[in-house]
Amino acid sequence: MTNSRMYSWFPGAEPRTSAKLRLFCFPYAGAGASVFRQWRSHLPHDIDVIPVQLPGRESRALEAPIESLNTVVQTIAREITPLLQLPFAFFGHSMGALIAFETARRLRYTHHVSPVHLIVSGKSAPQLPSTRPHLHNLPEEQFIEEIRNMQGTPEEILQNRELMQLLLPRLRADFSVCDTYAFAPGETLPCPITVLGGTEDSGVSPESLQGWKEHTKEAFQVRMFRGNHFFLNDQVPAVTEAVLDAIRTQTGRQPAVAAASAAARELV
Repeated sequence: MTNSRMYSWFPGAEPRTSAKLRLFCFPYAGAGASVFRQWRSHLPHDIDVIPVQLPGRESRALEAPIESLNTVVQTIAREITPLLQLPFAFFGHSMGALIAFETARRLRYTHHVSPVHLIVSGKSAPQLPSTRPHLHNLPEEQFIEEIRNMQGTPEEILQNRELMQLLLPRLRADFSVCDTYAFAPGETLPCPITVLGGTEDSGVSPESLQGWKEHTKEAFQVRMFRGNHFFLNDQVPAVTEAVLDAIRTQTGRQPAVAAASAAARELV
């Protein structure tokens, strides 16, 4: 893989000699890597924050977005391999949580390597049936109204017709990723899972977050934050502190990290 291709999927992925762990961050529907821009200033230098940039976002705005979760996961699992020389963790919010989970499962199956910690946010457990109707194929006005109800897009953007015409294809593609996802049972992950949720997130209940426990053989915890589905953006210091706590808990277990490092070295 050329450097230019690696940087398109993982902007800011320049090697850091001080890094002891890489934290890959998967954004929510419609968002790009810039969602995690502030995270580097809230996390220590030995954690290399690497956001994932999907096609159709920001620096990849001219590329066609991907509409299938399976295609997204297959591609990321292939492109991420050169960056797995260090122990790594995954964080994903909403759609990003689903992609992070399925990428972790695929890497486990294809390369026998796993993140030292999976941190998922703002997403019900994947085996649970969706409680909302499919959105990706709604008529335009109804689709925009559903986006408005999620309270994650500023009204001035929703009211800007020209801008929305640019954003709608990637938003529809992302909701297609979620709407067409079909969970398939598989082996539980050999890493702890930490789940984050918003106390006012009407679409993701605390009970549905507990369902993630079925997917790990290791430690499991749920942490709640004040806010709606997009508490992630409003509580960056608190969220990154929770992520750091989760990572530190696991990286303190030296045998697990050593095993992750050894498995990662076999990939390159």
